Amino acid sequence: MVAMKRIAHNTTRADSRIIRPGAQADEYGELQHLVDELYAVNPSQAVSRMDVLVRAEVDDLCDDLMEVVRLLPGGSYKRYRLCDQLNSIVTAHGWAYLYGTVE
Repeated sequence: MVAMKRIAHNTTRADSRIIRPGAQADEYGELQHLVDELYAVNPSQAVSRMDVLVRAEVDDLCDDLMEVVRLLPGGSYKRYRLCDQLNSIVTAHGWAYLYGTVE
């Protein structure tokens, strides 16, 4: 887990990037893109946790977003359930504004 550290002038450092308070990360919306890719062919299908992990690695998500994906419980997910799980994890980390939520 990459911890966010406070540095001078009220900025936050994640990995090697500096993120200003109230700013969205460059990776904002990447989780939404991941979900859209997973359900592009058949929106009513269920995907496994492994499907999500593999797609996230193919998309080369940043460390924080990979942590979110790795925290998914095992099982299969219809779109609404996957979104609920991802949003819960992102919100619990306090990253909803930084990286966005999914629908």
